[in-house]
Amino acid sequence: MRSTRITRGLLAVAAATALCASATATSAAAATPTSGADRGLTTNTHFYVELNSKAAQQASTDLRAGHLTDALRMTELASWPVAQWFNGTAKLSDTTNAMAKLQAKAALQHQTPVAVAYNIPGRDCSQYSAGGASNSSEYAAWIDALAKGIGSKKTVVILEPDGLALSPAYCGGTAQQQADRTAEMTAAVRRLEQQSGTSVYLDAGHSAWQGSGTQAQLLIDGGIAHARGFFLNVSNYQTDADSVRYGTQVAKCVWYLQNTRGATADDCANQYWPAADADKWYKDHVPANAKLPHFVIDSSRNGQGPWDAAPGTYTDSQNWCNPPGRGLGTRPTANTRTALLDAFLWVKVPGESDGSCTRGTAGPTDPEYGVVDPVAGGWWADQVHSLAAHASPALNFNPHLVG
Repeated sequence: MRSTRITRGLLAVAAATALCASATATSAAAATPTSGADRGLTTNTHFYVELNSKAAQQASTDLRAGHLTDALRMTELASWPVAQWFNGTAKLSDTTNAMAKLQAKAALQHQTPVAVAYNIPGRDCSQYSAGGASNSSEYAAWIDALAKGIGSKKTVVILEPDGLALSPAYCGGTAQQQADRTAEMTAAVRRLEQQSGTSVYLDAGHSAWQGSGTQAQLLIDGGIAHARGFFLNVSNYQTDADSVRYGTQVAKCVWYLQNTRGATADDCANQYWPAADADKWYKDHVPANAKLPHFVIDSSRNGQGPWDAAPGTYTDSQNWCNPPGRGLGTRPTANTRTALLDAFLWVKVPGESDGSCTRGTAGPTDPEYGVVDPVAGGWWADQVHSLAAHASPALNFNPHLVG
């Protein structure tokens, strides 16, 4: 009898938690817009929540196993919007149909989907998430199939994580491969932006990677002039504050390079300069009223910030690959109260592995966990439980109600 009461109590609290999270998101979205109408999103944008997500399925698994606190955490996690990934594994007609199905579900819920296009030729520099279309023509046809599925529906498209920051020039590729990559990205932006409701954001890596000037030039080469803006921190762990500062520098450097004769990427102050010096450089070189590209931040796993092993622990700590002790971050919202920041999004699916990390050891186990990590994109229950337990802000539930 006690087990039955606990289960019923859990279900009731879980339902209340989901409603509370939904109400919080709706309340935030209903606030007064904080930036111009020319951007792709406004603060009344409600992002799509997949009702049968992996987190929702994990909640059911945890409940059946009697792990009540985990089940409640997973229920709340499942109440928040997470991006839907399209990776080129389906036929073109199936890709169009899958996107159209996503649009139909989002419309029923009066929400805007966030879709990740992840199929660029030479994807991930042939590392853990290798794959992608076999050539530029195949990729263009795939982008066209996605666009047809979007139709006129309002949609956020995260175009190719690592597509620019980890483009061929930065992993041993040729000049022709780099030119092909930027041409593919530009063509993709142009095609997707033909859909009247689509807001496309281009890859700008994260704040501990390419210098601001280098990344700004990559964005220009990749078609930022035709996009709504760029995205930061996808599948990474940099803090919101560092991402906002970096994104602002990149946006200002894009303007500077586009509007200053003879300017080069090395001219721009970057995130590695002393902060006061960098701020002064941008104040001196970019007008306060300059029209700048906007950006979005992936806050799905950055609640505890970045991680690195103690010096000398590993030959390669792979601090981007399933770092321990991380947590869910800022909840998805378009009410950012920051002029250039269009939204916090959960782009990387919390609980999906970054790959089978070995941190420079002989493997096959990850020495931080003592197990073989799931392949890139594989579901990892222990990891998602840890992300939820270390969430910052903390998840909104009372574990004493299920004790």
